[in-house]
Formats: sequence, structure tokens, C-alpha cells
Amino acid sequence: MNEKSHVSLEQHLCLVCGVAFDTGSLLLDRRLRASLAHRTTTGWGLCAEHQKLSDEGFVALIECDPQRSGSPTGNARLKPEQAYRTGRLAHVKREAFAKVFNVRIAAQQPCVFVEPGVIERLQSVVSMTD
Repeated sequence: MNEKSHVSLEQHLCLVCGVAFDTGSLLLDRRLRASLAHRTTTGWGLCAEHQKLSDEGFVALIECDPQRSGSPTGNARLKPEQAYRTGRLAHVKREAFAKVFNVRIAAQQPCVFVEPGVIERLQSVVSMTD
């Protein structure tokens, strides 16, 4: 049964974990036609858990398989919908990220995609210092 309506609850997908979450906004078909599902995903954002970590100064490292990910065109960066996530995540303090990777990222950038092996390598370095 087709349960379309002229209103819908807006959802975003979490950039880090890929889970859909409610944004608290309503979507309305201006023609008042029954064209919308009960929930509609409109973009990317951060779920409450990952937003909290980002606010606390962490950058999420999201491991992606470059062989299965879509390829960016030209000088463009990999888009979230192109990334084939492996399921491995790590959170690193923004200050430590800048030192370890010697790369600058925007102050509000919550995550980066990394190749397989990067998170494992970081874990081995941390375990050697313990």
C-alpha cells in the first residue's frame, strides 16, 4: 500500500556512521500532492553522538576502500555518497590530527576519509607508547 502524503519528516544521514536521524524539520509538498514518504532523507549531517564528539574537538577518521569507492572527477574530493565505508572508525583530537598527518583541515570539518591501514597503523603507534 502506497502511504504517500503532502508532509514528511526530514532526515539526514550521518557522515560518520551512516545512520539516518531526524532533523526536526517538516517537508511540505507546495502543491499539496501526496508525493512524500513518511520520512525523507535530504542530505548529510552528524547524528547526536558524532556531533558531540565533533564539538569536543575530535575529527572522525572513516576508513574507505578506494577500489570500491566512486572516483572523484578532476580535482574534486571524494563525496560522502561515493565513499565505500569499511566500517572502521577512529576519533582523533583535532590538534593531534594536524601533527600526525601534517595536513590542515577546515575548523568545522567533522571527518576525513582514509585508506585501509591508516587506522590500524595509528593503533599500533598508540599501543607502542602505552
